[in-house]
Amino acid sequence: MIFATLEHILTHLSFSIISIVITIHLISLLVHEIIGLRDSSEKGIIVTFLTITGLLVTRWISSKHFPLSNLYESFIFLSWSFSIIHMISKIWNHKNDLSAITAPSAIFTQGFATSGLSSEMHQSAILVPALQSQWLMMHVSMMLLSYASLLCGSLFSVAFLVITFRKNIDFFFKSKNWIIKSFFFGKIKYLNEKRSVFKHTSFLSFRNYYKYQLTQRLDYWSYRVISLGFTFLTIGILSGAVWANEAWGSYWNWDPKETWAFITWTIFAIYLHTRTNQSLQGTNSALVASIGFIIIWICYLGINLLGIGLHSYGSFTLISN
Repeated sequence: MIFATLEHILTHLSFSIISIVITIHLISLLVHEIIGLRDSSEKGIIVTFLTITGLLVTRWISSKHFPLSNLYESFIFLSWSFSIIHMISKIWNHKNDLSAITAPSAIFTQGFATSGLSSEMHQSAILVPALQSQWLMMHVSMMLLSYASLLCGSLFSVAFLVITFRKNIDFFFKSKNWIIKSFFFGKIKYLNEKRSVFKHTSFLSFRNYYKYQLTQRLDYWSYRVISLGFTFLTIGILSGAVWANEAWGSYWNWDPKETWAFITWTIFAIYLHTRTNQSLQGTNSALVASIGFIIIWICYLGINLLGIGLHSYGSFTLISN
């Protein structure tokens, strides 16, 4: 009874804090001048991380098994993983420009887990026979850590593509604008406008240099985080194969979840291969990672929506009116 009350308090506390953090984060994105809001958002994510940790520990003690038996608990653990990545990236990246990706990932995952899933899924239940194994903690935690890492790394690559694409579009339209002006307004006026542009060269160079630095950081962190996630994914698949042999008598059954996990592994193996070839780095590797972002969600949620295969105990329903 005590654990149930404590779990109820922590659930509502984390949801209340995350709601406030979402509001603060959205305001800070619109109003950059208010530095205090950004600091409050960072502190809110730390407090949310602590409450989620307390919630997971409480469910672990009350249910007497690692709290990863259904989709609600896996979403909570995923949000917890996003929070860790956010805090690590903030410590190692003092410019803190990566928080625009890591913070919303933790915020909205926690928000969806608390308010988007049916209340029945919030209840801790007895493990089904297939999950009553010591491999539960090893396999599922590694898979969810890999999902969190690969999703964050893929989002860094998506941001890299967006910034690079916008920069190329701006360059194209500026070049086209110079050609049109030189054709219609004559050479003298064109040269006068060109001189005025040179006056702003330092400002434009600064902006281009900042964008270059940002894209380099996004590319760097994307590679590092995806490499970590790929390691977790490999460990998760191998431990799952051993567990499958114990539970079902076969290391690999080509179950839909297993198949899409293998597809995910293949996509990010291709990504890491493109990183070894200098001519394929940058935009090409970022495109592969962006495809991987979609594949992960199919593997994690798409199969659960269908509710088929040996992993059908992870199926779920959303809140309906």
